[in-house]
Amino acid sequence: MFGKEKTGSSSTSSPTIAATPSSGGSAASKIETVIGPTANFNGTIQSDGGLRIDGVFEGTIQIAGNLIIGESGKVIADVTAQNVSVGGALKGTVKAAGRLEILSNGRVWGDISVASFLIDEGGFFRGQSIMPGEADMPRLEAPVGISQQTATAAATTNSNGDY
Repeated sequence: MFGKEKTGSSSTSSPTIAATPSSGGSAASKIETVIGPTANFNGTIQSDGGLRIDGVFEGTIQIAGNLIIGESGKVIADVTAQNVSVGGALKGTVKAAGRLEILSNGRVWGDISVASFLIDEGGFFRGQSIMPGEADMPRLEAPVGISQQTATAAATTNSNGDY
């Protein structure tokens, strides 16, 4: 123990420990770091694992795993993560390769770039959302047989000429 070699051991190789999450997910989805409800942290967090924040954090978060902001969590940060779940408050930009989930008590102020976006009833989001995929909006054309001028006039007035 603690650096001493055991005598009488028939094996000369050291044991290997593999991370095998019980949920069947990747090792990056495991929560490895927790900032508790009484903690205040300023700075940069970089991790290959997951992070849960129940306290206060201000700075930059760059993780390969999931970020969970608990109901008591308050975060002012630029976030890059696989998936983000917000039950507390988050102000800043969010880049998630997977999903951003804003729970019923969650509040997010800032621009987001995510593959999937879910907001529960009661959740709050103010900002711009960008989702990867087709960059240009498909061109919408007027139905065949209706001129562009007629289509525009029909869209802006009713039969009485009111707007």
